[in-house]
Amino acid sequence: MARFTLARVARTALLVTACAFGALAVSGCGPKAPSFTNLDITGNTQFGHDFSLPDSSGHVRTLADYKGKVVVLFFGYTHCPDVCPTTLAELTQAMQQLGPDAAKRVQVLFVTVDPERDTPALISQYVSAFNPSFVALRPADEAQLKQVTKDFRVYYAKVPGTTADNYTMDHTAASYVFDPSGKLRLFARDGQGVTPWVHDLKLLLD
Repeated sequence: MARFTLARVARTALLVTACAFGALAVSGCGPKAPSFTNLDITGNTQFGHDFSLPDSSGHVRTLADYKGKVVVLFFGYTHCPDVCPTTLAELTQAMQQLGPDAAKRVQVLFVTVDPERDTPALISQYVSAFNPSFVALRPADEAQLKQVTKDFRVYYAKVPGTTADNYTMDHTAASYVFDPSGKLRLFARDGQGVTPWVHDLKLLLD
């Protein structure tokens, strides 16, 4: 069973909230911000604003590859027993509810925090089973994994099991959402249900 301890989730949420309020404090009395369901982190400087990771075919992907689309950057792993498959299923349902035209303007990127077991073939098959449009990203080595998780303040750690290859990954259960211009906009907790995704994705697409 993967562990998502309340203490770690709380610390992450507090950090993101503080950053969001900081951004609001310097924004002044500009145009009214959209009423997102997820945490609006527009304008913060505490999190990564881009990435450079290989996909399951070995092609290096960056945010620029998806210009004009809303991008959901989701961290997880294929052996995750609960929140990862739940969130991917919710995103799949959200895409269906958005309709085909809108769904084409949303790109879900699944970044594995367990490249040791998540081979290119496995991770590609895993995300495609949820939605053929979802793209799997697999850090090439430990250094690249550490860099992208550091940039986005994502916690991960191996939790030993009964055998060497029977382990789980304790990790931050959250996604980051970029608008079509490539600006980081939202911090979305995983496993929240379909409705918040549909609501916020529509706002970003509009």
